[in-house]
Amino acid sequence: MLSIPINLPLPSVPRLVTSLPGPRAKAIVERDRAVTSPSYTRDYPLVVARGEGCMVEDVDGNVFLDMTAGIAVTATGHAHPEVVRAIQEQSARLLHMSGTDFYYEPMVELAEQLALRAPFPSGNHAFPAKVFFTNSGAESNEGAIKLARYYTKRSLIVAFLGAFHGRTYGAMSLTGSKAVQRANFGPLVPGVTHIPYGTHASLDYLEKNLFATILPPHEVAAIVVEPIQGEGGYIVPEDGFLQRIREICDRYGILMVVDEVQAGMGRTGRLFAIEHWGVMPDIITTAKGIASGMPLGAILSRSELMAWPPGAHATTFGGNPVACAAAIATLRLLESGLMANASRMGEFLQAGLTQLHEKFPSVSLPRGKGLMVAVDLLDEEGNYDSRLRDRIIQEAFSRGLLLLGCGKAAIRFCPPLVIDSEQIKTALDIISDVLVEIL
Repeated sequence: MLSIPINLPLPSVPRLVTSLPGPRAKAIVERDRAVTSPSYTRDYPLVVARGEGCMVEDVDGNVFLDMTAGIAVTATGHAHPEVVRAIQEQSARLLHMSGTDFYYEPMVELAEQLALRAPFPSGNHAFPAKVFFTNSGAESNEGAIKLARYYTKRSLIVAFLGAFHGRTYGAMSLTGSKAVQRANFGPLVPGVTHIPYGTHASLDYLEKNLFATILPPHEVAAIVVEPIQGEGGYIVPEDGFLQRIREICDRYGILMVVDEVQAGMGRTGRLFAIEHWGVMPDIITTAKGIASGMPLGAILSRSELMAWPPGAHATTFGGNPVACAAAIATLRLLESGLMANASRMGEFLQAGLTQLHEKFPSVSLPRGKGLMVAVDLLDEEGNYDSRLRDRIIQEAFSRGLLLLGCGKAAIRFCPPLVIDSEQIKTALDIISDVLVEIL
């Protein structure tokens, strides 16, 4: 096992010292192939040894600028010292005790902090929300399905094409992103109907056609929606779309479940992305950036909804004390400047991508909020060009820039929220150089 010195700070720009992959990375990739599931998706042979802020170093000493944040997870940057300190201090006291059967303060403190910030009506409760902790976004969405069905005593659910809610059976049944994610896994959880995302025409179809024919609205437990669709392409819905879902839910007694797994925890410049639209949902699911890399998720619901009895839903590891300590530190950092930085840097990024679009028509205008931004890659006829997108991602990697795709032919930009304008400029310069070379 290679020992990487961690006392030397990483540079703030890419630094490549070997061909890619380097010899140590190549050897680890070969070891991985022999023993790990082929279902993992690896876009390029990056073998990470350590990270710092927006930079990661591989096992050969190559340094990369990370515009992925481990799929929108390391919100406070890689190995933020305050998060590391919280993890170290908590792990020295208590690693695990299971919040299902016992109590410990970090879990209670984090639940209080999240409940106070939940965008729900305050009502007559001391806190506007109650919280159930999970290990992941998929598990949060699984629990939200159960809670919605339990509370409403209804079984049907409306979800959206292009949505991604996870890979466990309930979450996968809500997911409408890629056929490969559902192929050969049936039968899935029944009672889920998918409609197109983000348009009033879709909601017209729901109300005028589906509700009138095959989907009795008074049997629908929940409409599950991402405020900005993540894997579906970082799609921002039409104005009024989310408000109208709220109105439909109110009209028929349906619960509005908002999946904030990727969009939440400060990524869009607000703690929860739904706050941009002033809509109060009934249930929020979150994970990814909540604990800066520790495995943690949460279900937040209006207080009166979470009325299931002891034993109705539980977890062994959800709300682990170390993960909760990391999340408390993360929340403090988000509110002390990182959400504001996400807003500023997101504007800077979109301005730079707009200039890229003006120079290269193959790059669409950007879309998104905060540091949840994407562009599509297009062919000469203006059609989605996934091969061009994939080639750009590969070429960017060879120059020390980490990118991820999403949607039909989009590149997503979801860097750590500590990123600065010079690092964004570096990323844009690399992409521009790649486009000059391949177009």
